[in-house]
Amino acid sequence: MNIILLGPPGAGKGTQAMRLVEKRDMIQLSTGDMLRAARTSGTAMGKMVADVMDRGDLVTDEIVIGLIEEQLEGDAKGGFIFDGFPRTLAQADALGDLLAKHGQALDAVIEMQVDDDALVARITGRFTCGNCGEVYHDVTKRPKVEDVCDNCGESQMKRRADDNEESLRNRLMEYYKKTSPLIGYYYAKGDLRSVDGLAAMDVVEASIAGALG
Repeated sequence: MNIILLGPPGAGKGTQAMRLVEKRDMIQLSTGDMLRAARTSGTAMGKMVADVMDRGDLVTDEIVIGLIEEQLEGDAKGGFIFDGFPRTLAQADALGDLLAKHGQALDAVIEMQVDDDALVARITGRFTCGNCGEVYHDVTKRPKVEDVCDNCGESQMKRRADDNEESLRNRLMEYYKKTSPLIGYYYAKGDLRSVDGLAAMDVVEASIAGALG
C-alpha cells in the first residue's frame, strides 16, 4: 500500500508515519531524510544533491523524484509512506507518473486536519529528547522526572528554534499557499481521506487505520 500523509507543519505526520512503519512494515520516504542520506552517500545522485545544497540552492523536483525512484527500485515491504512530498501540484503529477512507470499506484492520501490556533499552542509547547527523539509537551506530556527522558533516561531535552508563534504562522501560510491545493487535487481523484490531526495520538492512529481499511 502506497500512501501520502498531508498536513501542515506540526500536524503529527512524522509520528503517525513511525507507527505505520512499526505496525504495517511500511517504508517512510521523508524528503529531508533522503536528501541528508544522499548528500553523504558518495553516489552520483548524492554528489549532485551535495553540490546543490552547498550552493544554497533549492533542490529541484527532478532530484527528489530521482531519489524516490531509487527507493521504489528496492524492497517495497509493506508499501511506501510519502512524507513531505509532494508539496505542489506539479510534484503530485510527477509522483503519479513515477508510480505508474514502476507498475504501482497511490492507494490513499491521508489529510491530517488541524485548527491553526490549537496547532500553534501545541507546537510552541513541544520539546524532544536529543538522544532518542521522544516528543514531550509543556502541558500535555511532561516527562515523569523533570528534564529526564522517560524512554531512554537521558537529560538532553531540546526545542526547535523555529517552534515559536511567528515562525509557525509563516510556515502555515507557506503550506496553505503551496500545498493545500493538493487536497482538492486528490479529492477529485477519489484518493483523499481526512482525519482529525489534533486528536490524541492513539485516536489519530486508529482513524488512519480505519481510513486505510
